[in-house]
Amino acid sequence: MAGVTKKTAVAALFAVFAIGAGAAQAATCGNSGGGFDAWKQSFAAEAKSQGIKGNALSALAKTSYATKTIHADRNQKSFKLSLEQFMAKRGAKTIISKGRNLKKQNAALFNKIESRYGVPAGPLIAIWGMETGFGSFMGNSNTLSAVATLAYDCRRSDYFTNQLYAALRLVQNGTLSSSSVGAMHGEVGQTQFLPVNVLKYGVDGSGDGRVDLRNKADALASTANFLRGHGWRAGAGYQPGQANFGAIQGWNAAGVYQKAIAIIGAEIDG
Repeated sequence: MAGVTKKTAVAALFAVFAIGAGAAQAATCGNSGGGFDAWKQSFAAEAKSQGIKGNALSALAKTSYATKTIHADRNQKSFKLSLEQFMAKRGAKTIISKGRNLKKQNAALFNKIESRYGVPAGPLIAIWGMETGFGSFMGNSNTLSAVATLAYDCRRSDYFTNQLYAALRLVQNGTLSSSSVGAMHGEVGQTQFLPVNVLKYGVDGSGDGRVDLRNKADALASTANFLRGHGWRAGAGYQPGQANFGAIQGWNAAGVYQKAIAIIGAEIDG
């Protein structure tokens, strides 16, 4: 298994995850599905020692090796495209057109979000459109199975071990369940949050007293909260070289994605 937990995990806020990742060294990673059940049993014992219990352990027991997730993880090709090719593949023109209409239709929501977090509608709508086509497809992979598979897989085991601990805590608090579905790598909701980020940045944007990122208001407010948490400054620009572009870089590591969000967002904001 890989060594030091990756810096991208939010160890400062969720130290228990780092503790869990260290403890999980006893659960041996693998590169095929053959050892998944044995790893799962070992990981469950370690998770129990870290305070994971009840329905979360039951949810872990129900997970299965996600072959499609591994295939997707090995074949991420769109980020190797040029910016123009990437924009075309992701339907940038359609996102801009629909995004402008959605900005008008949801003006009160976007004004509320900008007032609270300092993030304008454009980049939020760009992310929303790029991630799920404005909520039209949020994924159909079992979330716990996807994250558990990637935690077991040797390629990025440390990083996804932290994500798995977060996912299990989200099951414990009722945000996720054993039947929750999302994207291939365990992202959930209308803007596709990984479990650690749901715990750290998820907020109730609808006012119903719970965080549900399948809800439009919760997802968009949480995305704004994420950007603010990554250094977004109200009123500053978000194009490459401007103050807020770093926050967009925090959302996704791919340069073509970052630039596409900035371009689409600016077109929507006008």
